[in-house]
Formats: sequence, structure tokens, C-alpha cells
Amino acid sequence: MPNKKSIRLIIIIFLVFIVYFLSASRSILPETVLAPRWISSLESEAPLIISSSEESGKMLPFILGPRFGYVDTSGKFAVNKIKEANIYLSDKLWTEFISTPDRIEIKNIKQETVINLENVKGYPVLLDDRIFIFGNDQNELSEIGPDGSVLWTYEYGALLTCIDAASGLVLTGSLDGIIEILDSEGNRVYYFRPGGSRYEVILGCSISRNGSYLGIICGIDRQRFILLERFGNDREYKVVYHEYLDAGFRRPVHISFIDEDSRIVFEREGGIGCYSIRSRRLMTIPLEGKVAAVDDLGSGGVLFLITSRSMQRNELIGVKIPHDRLVSSDMRNNIFMRAPFRSEHIFLGRTGSMLVAGGGNLLVSFEMEEK
Repeated sequence: MPNKKSIRLIIIIFLVFIVYFLSASRSILPETVLAPRWISSLESEAPLIISSSEESGKMLPFILGPRFGYVDTSGKFAVNKIKEANIYLSDKLWTEFISTPDRIEIKNIKQETVINLENVKGYPVLLDDRIFIFGNDQNELSEIGPDGSVLWTYEYGALLTCIDAASGLVLTGSLDGIIEILDSEGNRVYYFRPGGSRYEVILGCSISRNGSYLGIICGIDRQRFILLERFGNDREYKVVYHEYLDAGFRRPVHISFIDEDSRIVFEREGGIGCYSIRSRRLMTIPLEGKVAAVDDLGSGGVLFLITSRSMQRNELIGVKIPHDRLVSSDMRNNIFMRAPFRSEHIFLGRTGSMLVAGGGNLLVSFEMEEK
């Protein structure tokens, strides 16, 4: 438990942050504001400041520096532990494992062991309420059933570089520039090699919740963003949009569907790309620094993210995504909030209308409200 002096310091920091936040931000939409709700210290078992009597709700998984766990919408922790090994969290399950595990425990939010895996030859991945194991050589994928048995195993021709799962499907990208989709029984139902680059590699991939769209970042020299759409009764996809990016990355790239799958956002040099599936238009939001975290919900036409210019200089940014017919040439005008803060570790999460930002050993919550 933190002592009284540290609690006072935390409260002062929180109040300074709130004052800056409120002065640096402006209305997101007409009559819509962000209101501070609570602050929780990872060294405490209860919120230090609460501005509402909200009851506990959905759990939000978090990793912040040396700690990980789940926090609810009232700021109370269901799990709050110090990391002792590698961590993988999903909405309902979590696991902690060493670099070369031979035994893995999968636990729920109540910290109960739901699956015990023995003689494991790989690493766990938890996606879409499913449990997968990456082989030690990263070119093999297995799914684990509720009883801990191996349901299926699929071998790839190269190292896997990205994975996503939704609607009973598994989307993977590999070092040789190939994307593949597996069904719930581990059968390959789609295969695509985008090409078009000097070095073929898939650096990011995402599948929409209903499995109708695929988004990928592929290639080095030149790098591309590609959106594919499913058509017909069979699981076939066709490219509906692609764009060469000005400069590319030689590392994994963030890409995700947001706003109920109506848009897809991805990291690009100098900012964030946001593509509207309805209007088939791509907009770019210029940003300074590296994109360190992105709000994967992005509902209500509002997107939050954190950029980092150095290990200690971060900025929480709010962006109003304009209506498709109102896209401006300078998307910087759509940034409605900038709140810089210093922390070596950061976290950003969102559930419903609640935004949770983390730095140091603090989690701070804000609620989007209409007034």
C-alpha cells in the first residue's frame, strides 16, 4: 500500500493532469465532453479518487510497466499483479509463461486455472475467446480445445509475422509475404500473395469481426496498405483498395478495424491512416513521434491514441474522425485534444464511452458525456 505522502503526491499529479486536460481539450462533438471519472494506483487495491458512484462493469485488460491485470469501469481491480514472465491477455483469459515453456496455465479473470497444458512446444496466443499455440520455430500454429487437447495443427512455409482471429476464422501473415485464412477446423480456405515490393513480408494484418474484410500492411520497398473484401458464397476475397505508403517500417505495424468495422486504421510514417469502408476514402492524420498505442474501439467517430517522442515524452491525443463527406485536406484540424505527460510506460484502453489512460503506476478514467 502506498503511504500518505505518496498518495498526496499522486492526487496532486492527478489534479494537475485534469486541469491541463480540461484546458487543452475542446468539445468533441456539439454538446459532448470528456469528464474525469476515477484514478487508480497499481499499488493500491481501490481507486484513490472517484467522481461518480458508478458500479462495477466490464473488465478491461491492461499491461502497464511491470504490472498487468484487469480493471473494471469503476476503477477497481479484479487482477493486479507484478509480471514475473511473459504475459498474454484477452478479454476473458490470461496466461503468464517463461521464454521456453514446457507447462502453461490459462486462467480466467477470477484467477482460476481453466486449462493446464503440459509438454508445450511453443507459446500461447489468446484471440477471439480461443487459445492457440505458436510453435517454437514460429512456423506452426495449433488450436487448443476447452479440455486442453490439440484440436488441429497447421504448418507454414515461413515464419509467422502476424495473426488475428474473428468469426471462427484465423488470419495469418508470414515472412515470405503470404496471408492465409484457416477455418475453425484448421483447414486453409484462403491464400494470397500481394507482391509488388522488393522484399515481400506481411507486417500487419487484421480481420473484421464478421470476417468480411481483411486489412494488411505488406512489403518493404515499397510498402502497401491493402483492403480485401469477401464476395460470393465461398470464402474468396478480392482487393477493393490499395495504396503505396510514402515510407515504410521494418517492424510489426499496428492495423485494426474500428467503429463497428466501418473503418480501418493503421500506422504509417508521420501519422495514422484511416480508411472508410463506406465511402472508399482514405484520410491521413499527421502526428509527431511514434504511435505507441491506439484505441481499437474508435466508436462514435472519435479515436484516441498515444504518441511517444522519447522514452519519457508522451502525448494523449483525441481525433474527431469527420463524416465521409466532410473530409478536409488538413486533418490536423480534427485533433481536438492534446495532453502531454511523462512516463516510461503507457497504457490506453477503451470500453463503451469510457477511456482509460495509464502512465507510471496510475490508471486514469474519462467518460464521454453529452450535455
